[in-house]
Amino acid sequence: MHKMEENAEAASDPVGQSMMARNSPTGPLKSWLRYAVPSVGDLVFVLLLAVLSCGTLAQGLLGDAGIGWHIRTGEWIRRAHAVPRVDPFSSIMQGKPWFAWEWLYDYVVGSLHTWFELNGVVLLTAVLIAVTFALVFRRMMARGAQLPVAIVVLLLALAASTIHFLARPHVISWLFAVLWFDALEGFTAEGNWRRLAWLPLSMLVWANVHGGFVVGLALVGIYSVGSCLAAATAGEVTERASASAHARVIAILGVVCAGITLVNPYGYQLHVHIYRYLTDRFLMDHIDEFLSPNFHGFPQRCLALLVLLTVFTLATTRKRVTASQLLVSLFAVYTGLIASRNIPTSSLLLAMIVAPQLSFALRELAENSEVSECVRRAAERFDSFSLRMAVFDDRLAGKVWPAFAILMLVWICAHHGWLGEVQTMDARFDDRRFPTKAVDYLARTEHDPAGQFPGGGVDAGVFCPDRWGGYVIYRLYPQQLVAVDDRHDLYGGEYFKRYLKIVRGEPGWREGLAETRARWVLVPADSVLAGNLISDREWSVAFEDSLAVLFRRR
Repeated sequence: MHKMEENAEAASDPVGQSMMARNSPTGPLKSWLRYAVPSVGDLVFVLLLAVLSCGTLAQGLLGDAGIGWHIRTGEWIRRAHAVPRVDPFSSIMQGKPWFAWEWLYDYVVGSLHTWFELNGVVLLTAVLIAVTFALVFRRMMARGAQLPVAIVVLLLALAASTIHFLARPHVISWLFAVLWFDALEGFTAEGNWRRLAWLPLSMLVWANVHGGFVVGLALVGIYSVGSCLAAATAGEVTERASASAHARVIAILGVVCAGITLVNPYGYQLHVHIYRYLTDRFLMDHIDEFLSPNFHGFPQRCLALLVLLTVFTLATTRKRVTASQLLVSLFAVYTGLIASRNIPTSSLLLAMIVAPQLSFALRELAENSEVSECVRRAAERFDSFSLRMAVFDDRLAGKVWPAFAILMLVWICAHHGWLGEVQTMDARFDDRRFPTKAVDYLARTEHDPAGQFPGGGVDAGVFCPDRWGGYVIYRLYPQQLVAVDDRHDLYGGEYFKRYLKIVRGEPGWREGLAETRARWVLVPADSVLAGNLISDREWSVAFEDSLAVLFRRR
C-alpha cells in the first residue's frame, strides 16, 4: 500500500517521474551506451569548451588587454614568492601602493602561461565558462525545468553573457555566484545545513581571486532577509520555526564569511580600497563596463528578454515564489541594468529562477479548464515530450566526454597547440585590435633606460590608450613601462581626468603629456592625439601602420 502511494506521488512530480523511469526495468539502456552517449549537460560543456578553446571565439577571449598585466603579475609572484605591495609596471605609479587584489588568479594564469603560453590561459577561461553554464543547466533541470525550456533560457543567458567572454578573473565569480545561489536555495528548501558547510572555504578562495566576492555576501544577506520574511508571513507554527532557524543559520554564515574576506594579503585595507574605487564617481561614470548597458547590442537585448520573461513568469504562475527568489530576481535585474559588467551574473541568476517557474506555468496550462481545449492539448503534448526527453537524458550517466575533452585539450596545450600536423589551438592577441606590429618595432628598438628628460629627471615609459596598456605590459615588461593602463583603481580619478584631456586634445594636453615623462606615444592612427603630435616638432613618427602610430620624443 505504501509503495503504491509513493508511486502515485512520484507520478504527479516530473522529477519523480524521471527517477521512476530511470530505475524502471522496462527499456533500460545498455551500460556501455549510458557511458558512451553524452547527455545534454555534457554537450553544453563540450561544445562551449571546444568553441572557446579552438573555435572563432577563442581569440575573442583575449579581447581585453588586462590579461597581460595579470599574467606578468603572476610571473612576478612566482619569482618573488610574495604578493606585490607597490606597482612594478607603471612609470607614473611605480613604487606607489598597489592592491593586487586578484593575486591568486594572477598566480594561476602566470603559471599556466609559463607552461602553456596563452593557450593555457585561454583553456582555463574556457573550462570555467563551460563548467558554469553546464552547472546552470543541470540545476535548472534538477528543480523541475522542462528540457526545451531549460535549453532556451540557457541560450538567452549564454548570449547575454558573451558581452564579457574574456580571459579575466570575473569568470570565476560567475561560477561562485551559481554555486552559492544553488547552495542557499537548496538549504532553504531542504533545511540541510551541510549544503552550506563548504561556503566559508570557498569564500577564502573567492576573496583572493576577484572582487566579485561581494555578490556572495549579497546573496547571503538576501536569503537571510528572505527567511525572516518567510517566518513573519508563515501561517503555521512549524513553518515559522523552520524559517526562523534558517534565518539564524544564514545570518551566522554571513558573519563568518564576512570575516573570512579579511584573510587576504591586505587585510581590511582591501575593503577600504574597493569601497573608495566603487564610490569614485568620475571613474564609475567613465569606465565602459560600469555604465548602464546600451540595449542596441545583441547581448543586452538578450538580457532584456530574460528580464521580461522573468516578470511575465513570476506574474502569471500560480506556484508560490519564495521571498528569497523574488529578492534575488530584483537584485539581478537591478545590478544588470545599472552596469554592463553585471550582465552575465544577472543572467545566470535569472535563468536558474525563471526556467523552473516557467515550466511549472506551462504545466498549469494542461490542467487549466479556463483555457481552450487546443491550448490544453498542446501543453500536454509539450510536457509529455519534455518528460520523455528528460527521462532519456537522465539515464545517461557517462561524463566521459567532458573528461576526454579536457584531457585532449591539455595534451594539445602541452604540444604548443598542435594536434599531429594540425594547429588546433593558436591563442594570440588580435592584430586588428591591438598594435602588434608597432610593439614589435618597439621591442626591436634599443632603449636607454637612463635617458634624461628635458628640464631634468628621468624619462621612461610608453603613453598609450588605457585599453592597450595591458598588452604593452605583456609584450615589453620589464624593458619598458607604461604611463597608463586599465588598472583604474591604481591611477585614480584625478589622473584619468588629465589622461582624457591628453587623448581628447583639450587645452593643456601638451603640458599633461609632458607630465607623464613618456618617451614614446602609441596611439590609434585616427585619434586626435595622433593628429596633434604629427604637427608637433617635439615628436617624430617612428612607426606607422593602418591601426597605430608610434611617436618618439626628439
